[in-house]
Amino acid sequence: MLVKFVKLLLQLLTILVIVHAIGSWFPSVRRSKFYWYIDAIVEPFLRPIRSVIKPVNGLDFSPLVLLFILYLLQRVFR
Repeated sequence: MLVKFVKLLLQLLTILVIVHAIGSWFPSVRRSKFYWYIDAIVEPFLRPIRSVIKPVNGLDFSPLVLLFILYLLQRVFR
């Protein structure tokens, strides 16, 4: 039961990271409350990654790294 719950949380976080990354491309979306809530959830996971991997020429690879970490965690809980 706990494993199913963790898997569900990992899947939900994966979806939120993808929505957060795509939403960051559009200024009107970034100003919405919906994006603000997603940012409040996702940003604490991205911040430690950004402290290690700095953006390159304005490209932030931290969402990609987080998605890879989430993928590995999902593989562990299979």
